[in-house]
Amino acid sequence: MHLLGVRGSTPAPGAAFVSYGGHTSCVALAADADAVPTLVLDAGTGIRNLGALLGPAPFRGTLLLTHLHWDHTQGLPFAGCLDREDAQVDLLLPGRGLRTAAAIVGRAMSPPSFPVRVAGLRGHWRTRVLRPSTRTFGAFTVTAAAIPHKGGRTFGYRISADGATIVYMPDHTLDGVAGPAALALAQGADVLIHDASNLIGDRRAATAFGHSTVDDAIAFARQAGVGQLILSHHGPSRTDTELDAVAALVETVDPATGAPAAGPGVGVAAAGGPGPGDDLVVRMAREGTVLRVSSAAVTGLDGADADAGPGPGPRAGSVAGAAPGGRTSGGTVSVVGEPAGGGRARRPAPLPSAAAVVRPS
Repeated sequence: MHLLGVRGSTPAPGAAFVSYGGHTSCVALAADADAVPTLVLDAGTGIRNLGALLGPAPFRGTLLLTHLHWDHTQGLPFAGCLDREDAQVDLLLPGRGLRTAAAIVGRAMSPPSFPVRVAGLRGHWRTRVLRPSTRTFGAFTVTAAAIPHKGGRTFGYRISADGATIVYMPDHTLDGVAGPAALALAQGADVLIHDASNLIGDRRAATAFGHSTVDDAIAFARQAGVGQLILSHHGPSRTDTELDAVAALVETVDPATGAPAAGPGVGVAAAGGPGPGDDLVVRMAREGTVLRVSSAAVTGLDGADADAGPGPGPRAGSVAGAAPGGRTSGGTVSVVGEPAGGGRARRPAPLPSAAAVVRPS
């Protein structure tokens, strides 16, 4: 599993954002039987990093969009490995009613908003509407379920292959209460990638824009019984130093409630390594990170250059996912590489107040 983009709302360029990365949402997956990724989740600007994993080859596989907000779609026409004559792309997106997939995505990707429609991209494209269901895409079994998020139909995905499972919910309105569909989707996952757009205690702003707070995400992961939580969809104004401070603050979160506590809480892996304490491991999503997920373990490899894209792992693009039905316990997390110029958490700066944070959209 390759984290190609972990920002929300807009890209975040500049030196202050290099360690965690500035590209918006995109994750690439490869099953053990595949040499390169064949399943991509979302098409934020992070999808531009996909070509680095494929080398000279085109992308041939499935692209699943969670929803149609800009930070999950704006990279779509800018990934060279998708826009070439020999590419084969099966694009699926949440639908409702009788509107076609082309009509839905065309609202953002057509004149006057953009000069080229999806039909204008090179290669063989198949664009389809996806309903809540369980389907197979190559080696992956994918369950799609509607989850709450403001401003349009939004899906979370549970991806299964090779004896392990990941769940992807980059935009999810919790508001302190987890819905039954979201809980069922995340139940027992080995890895949960979850919305953490807002700081601890900033629930009012999170709810206003349809997102989750860090503490609500942790409480949700505990309730769903997942093994590892990856906090993602970082606000575009949140610098590396501020995200390091979030990682330090997570150390004080009560693992039972997700709220700040006086003593040590869940283990946090800001740089990709394991944290002490609770059996729930919390990782701060970092662009360029590679995770190998299996029924026995979760191992992390951080890419060499977050700006240029992920570096190769022990085997390019290795991920296993799992069929729904429970997490294999006893997995471990270890660091076998880390981004250049960073990785280990620096001394955290004080967290900005909720009033000082630019609200994500």
